[in-house]
Amino acid sequence: MLPDKLRCGYVLSISQNRSGCLSILHFLKKCKRFFNKSKVRPAVKCYDENKKGEITMRQNPLKKIVELQKQGKSVGIYSVCSANGYVIEAALKRGMSDGSCVLIESTANQCDQNGGYTGMTPADFRKFVLDIAEKNGFDKDRLFLGGDHLGPLTFAGKDEAEAMADAEELIRCYVGAGFTKIHIDTSMKVNSDDPDVRLSDEIIAGRGARLAQVAEETYKELLTREPDAIPPVYIIGSEVPIPGGAVGSEDNGVQVTKVEDFKNTVAAFEKAFTDAGLGDDVWDRVIGVVVQPGVEEKDSGCTEYDREKAKDLMASIKDFPSLVFEGHSTDYQTKIKLRELVEDGVGILKVGPGLTFAMREAMFALENIEKELLYGTDVELSRFAEVLDEEMLKNDKNWKKHYQGTELEVRLKRKYSFSDRCRYYMPVPAVEAAADRLLTNLRTHGIPLNLLSQFMPIQYTKVREGVLENEPVALIEDRIMNTIDEYLYATHQSELM
Repeated sequence: MLPDKLRCGYVLSISQNRSGCLSILHFLKKCKRFFNKSKVRPAVKCYDENKKGEITMRQNPLKKIVELQKQGKSVGIYSVCSANGYVIEAALKRGMSDGSCVLIESTANQCDQNGGYTGMTPADFRKFVLDIAEKNGFDKDRLFLGGDHLGPLTFAGKDEAEAMADAEELIRCYVGAGFTKIHIDTSMKVNSDDPDVRLSDEIIAGRGARLAQVAEETYKELLTREPDAIPPVYIIGSEVPIPGGAVGSEDNGVQVTKVEDFKNTVAAFEKAFTDAGLGDDVWDRVIGVVVQPGVEEKDSGCTEYDREKAKDLMASIKDFPSLVFEGHSTDYQTKIKLRELVEDGVGILKVGPGLTFAMREAMFALENIEKELLYGTDVELSRFAEVLDEEMLKNDKNWKKHYQGTELEVRLKRKYSFSDRCRYYMPVPAVEAAADRLLTNLRTHGIPLNLLSQFMPIQYTKVREGVLENEPVALIEDRIMNTIDEYLYATHQSELM
C-alpha cells in the first residue's frame, strides 16, 4: 500500500509525443486492480518533446461505478438533481455521516450561460455548492458535479446552426467550470428539423459527438489553469421525459426501452465519436446510457420498477463491459425497488422532485406547528403555504401544462403533487420571506415536543434520543435525509471512495 500522501499525486511520467498517450492509457486499464486496491487516483503525464508541453490525465473516480458493477458488486450512486439549498446541504451532511461521496447535478434549464431559471451560470452553481460544502466541512474531493441534458434543449426553437452553437457554449461553460459528469443529450428536434420525421440515431449521435469534441477541447484548456483537473465522464442517451417532468397527468403507460434501441444508440454514438476523431481514451470515458427501465412518478403515486418487464433490457448491459445504465425519474421508488435497480445494472439513480417534496413536507409540518403554537396571539404568522400558492397563481408557467383536472383537483396538485412543481417557486422573494418568518417564529418561541410528535414523529424520536437538534433547519434537513437514506440503502456508494 502506498502512503496516503501519494494517493492523489501518483503519476506515471514517460517522455514521448502525444500519440503515446493512448498506449499509456491502455496500460493503465490493465492496472485497474492495482489502483482499486491501493485507492490511488491514476494519472498520466505525457510530455511533448517538440512543444515541451504537458498533458495530465487523471482517472475520474465515477468510473469505479462501472468497475464494481462489472465485478458483480451492487454498487452505484444517487444523483441529487436540485438547486435547493436545504437539499444540497442535507445531501452533503448525510454524505459526511455516511462516509460517502456526493453527486450533485444541474440541468440545462436550471443553469446555463444565460443563467437558466435559477439565475446561475454553471460557474455560479459550482460556487454555490462549494460554499455549502466548505461551510459544513465536506471534503471537496468527495464531491462531484454533473450537467444533465446538456444540448440544444433550451435552444430548440432555433435552427440547427444557432441551436448547436448555443449548445456548444453550454458545454464549454459546464466543463470549463469543472463539472466532471456530462450528460450529452441531443435527442430533441430543433426548429429546422422536419417535425414529421423521426430524428435518426445518426443525427442525434453526430450532434452529440460534436459536443463531446467541444468538451474535450475545453477540458484541455482547463488543464492549463488547473493541472489536477479530473477529466469528464460522459453519459449518452435520453429515453426519458424532458427535465422537470412529463407534461400532463394522464398515465399512458411507461414503456421499457427496447434492447435493440439501446444497442443502436451505443453503436451510433461510438461510430460518431470515431468519425469525429475522438480516440478510444475518450470513448472509454463514456460510462453510462440513459434508458427507461419502467419508472416514473405521477401526481399521487409512481410506476414502480418491475424486474420481469425490464429483464431483457437489464440483461443486455452485460454485453458492454465499460457501461452501466443511468435511471432518471427514480423518485418515490421504495428502497427495495431502488436496490433492485442497482443490482440489475442501473449504476446511477437520478432524484430531484422526491427531495424537494420532502423539504416541502417539512415546511408544511413546521407551519402547522406554528399555527397551533401561536394561535390567538398577536404574533404575525408566516402564512407559508398560502403565500406559496398565491405566487404559483400569479405566475403559472411552471405548473399550468403539467396539472390537469377540475379547479379543486388542480388546487390539490399545486401543493401536493409528487411532481412537486412548487419547487420552482421556493426562490421567489415573497415565498422566501414567508419561510424566513416561519423559521424566526419557531426559533423565537421554540418547538414543543408534543407538537413535534404530532407533525414530525420521526424527527421527534430522534430529538428525544439526542441525535437531532430541535431546531427548524435541522428538522427540515433531517426530513430530506429520510429520502436520501432510501437511496443510500440501494447504492452502497461509500464503497466508491
